[in-house]
Amino acid sequence: MIDIVLYSKEECGLCDKAKVILEELKSEFPLAVTEVDIYKDDALLERYQIMIPVVEIEGKEVESGIIHKDFIRKRLTEVLSS
Repeated sequence: MIDIVLYSKEECGLCDKAKVILEELKSEFPLAVTEVDIYKDDALLERYQIMIPVVEIEGKEVESGIIHKDFIRKRLTEVLSS
């Protein structure tokens, strides 16, 4: 299982698109996706306020803002092959 954290907030169009991408990638990869609302943690809000959504794979931030399915797929493939 590949652990993914999606840092997001409510009423965020880019976050919604990122969720759809991750959901679609679940058909290709064994993903465990955890969504974290940055507005429920002051430290996360301070860190990510204008960067969201942020996708973290296995503890490493890999992309933020506009999330690209092909980029995430490539990173997931790299994780599986390592």
